[in-house]
Amino acid sequence: MNSMLAGADSDKTPPSTEGTLPPAALPEPVSQGKLVLRKFLRHKLAMVSSGVLLFIVLVTMIMPLFWPHAYTDTMGGFLPPSADNPLGTTQVGKDMVSQVLRGTQYSLLIALIVSIVSTTIGVTLGSIAGYLRGPSDTGISRLTDLFLIIPQIAAAAILATVFGSGAWYVVAGVLAAFGWMQIARITRAESMSLSQREFIESARAAGAGTGRIIFKHLVPNMVGSITVNATLAVAQAILAEAALSFIGLGVQVPDTSLGRIISENYAELQARPWLFFGPFVVLVLISLSINFIGDGLRDAFDPRQRRVKA
Repeated sequence: MNSMLAGADSDKTPPSTEGTLPPAALPEPVSQGKLVLRKFLRHKLAMVSSGVLLFIVLVTMIMPLFWPHAYTDTMGGFLPPSADNPLGTTQVGKDMVSQVLRGTQYSLLIALIVSIVSTTIGVTLGSIAGYLRGPSDTGISRLTDLFLIIPQIAAAAILATVFGSGAWYVVAGVLAAFGWMQIARITRAESMSLSQREFIESARAAGAGTGRIIFKHLVPNMVGSITVNATLAVAQAILAEAALSFIGLGVQVPDTSLGRIISENYAELQARPWLFFGPFVVLVLISLSINFIGDGLRDAFDPRQRRVKA
């Protein structure tokens, strides 16, 4: 009997905590931002692409300060590659290296502006449509569908001709006007999902207005998809600008771009291939690098991807 009571008492003994760590000794939880950064840093192709893109940007910004030939200087036409002109000269006697440097600057500038403007338009319209729904959603969705069925290059070519002097900012504005639809549709879908969450209901119950809910609560929670699509928009804008310039409707003199340089030297592909492949290789490297960076960001923001150990 005593042994049975002793067994019952032993059953009521609290489990031993020996071997467990105190709360202060537990590792701190990893924030979402740090987790995304770690996953991106472990994406080897994205990191290599980031290094290539950074190298191109630095060379484009710094090298013209030390290069002996300005992009406006002229010398003998069609000089072959040499130590003084590594990529030779154009038909009018301009150093091809300085032309590529100048063209890369304008191409990157146009792409960056197009990405910022189109992302801003797309996020704003998509968030409004997804949150308000009803007539606002219907109107914005139909407008988006209308712009999607219009051939972008053809419409951009017409607008560039109508508005234009061929200045780089005109080209950037025209491309931005036809670059916001995809991000608008993605943002609309995410806004419709997030608007049903508890924190949105709480903000609405607390008296927050539509603008505050959209830009203080919805948009910050879509930063992952916004960042990825804004990055990919840069690559799309570079290729779109190159296509316009290649058919003669993009950037015009005195400005230049990689697409314009490729167009001007396309006829020399057989006789003087270095005039064509110089800007072409830079254009391809920029486009591929940005696309791989976008892939890395997509994987980093995707919660279904394998988590990084703390």
